[in-house]
Amino acid sequence: MRRIPSGTPTAVSATTIKARRVTRHDQTDSLAAALNIYYLRYMDKNRTIAALAALAQPTRLDTFKLLVSREPAGVPAGELARLIDVPQNTMSAHLAILSRAGLIIGERKSRSIIYRADLTGMRDVIAFLLKDCCGGRTDLCQPLIEDLTPCCPTRSTSDV
Repeated sequence: MRRIPSGTPTAVSATTIKARRVTRHDQTDSLAAALNIYYLRYMDKNRTIAALAALAQPTRLDTFKLLVSREPAGVPAGELARLIDVPQNTMSAHLAILSRAGLIIGERKSRSIIYRADLTGMRDVIAFLLKDCCGGRTDLCQPLIEDLTPCCPTRSTSDV
């Protein structure tokens, strides 16, 4: 930064200096916003890849589908191993991979861990894949959306 000796007349007014600061501040905010959007897209992409990679193995796919079918109660780890018919240590490794991929959540209850499907994580993966679906043509997307609609009726508060 060039230093101007005091007392030297300048053609730059205080308003111009403020305008330059605001412009620099706006540019910094714009850059931060652009980097944030890039980071979020990058993270969505990496999360989606991790989730799809985790589900690309038959035991993990079966486990995830079983957990989805048992929502919201979840299933203890030992019972999962028994239902899928794999050794408990093998199931533990599969559950760790699914958990790191953001597809399941484990909650300790007493001496066991109850695993549940993280439906929000799965929704985020599906949303990432379908974000730019069909170039905005809803007529093309409608059959896909209908296929993604849950098969079970939603319960209203009057049903409870």
